[in-house]
Amino acid sequence: MLSGVCVGTNDLERAGEFYDALLASIDMRRLITVDNEIGYGALDGPVTFWVLTPYNGEKATFGNGTQVMFLAPNKAKVDAFHETAIASGGTDEGAPGPRDYSPGYYGAYVRDLDGNKLHVSIAVG
Repeated sequence: MLSGVCVGTNDLERAGEFYDALLASIDMRRLITVDNEIGYGALDGPVTFWVLTPYNGEKATFGNGTQVMFLAPNKAKVDAFHETAIASGGTDEGAPGPRDYSPGYYGAYVRDLDGNKLHVSIAVG
């Protein structure tokens, strides 16, 4: 069972501003801020997504082939996630739209300020 996911950043304050806006677009909120990490989740749930500066003091880097995947309740929230990411300084990795992954699939891809790849889609299946 997965308890959560974390991504590294080299500027926690700037990343926090980015993720505060981005995750609000899919109804997630900042729930905790401590020395070197920020935790996000649904208002009535646990922290499931962390943004942190690496504990070893080295520069944060992104993984090749790694992405963090979020669920949105509808297409409008997928669109809002993508639009918010771009407006907040993220980069486009795939505009919102249908994909041939499965019937009814609708999703988008972006990269955050540190190059971490993020994916959002509606639940299908």
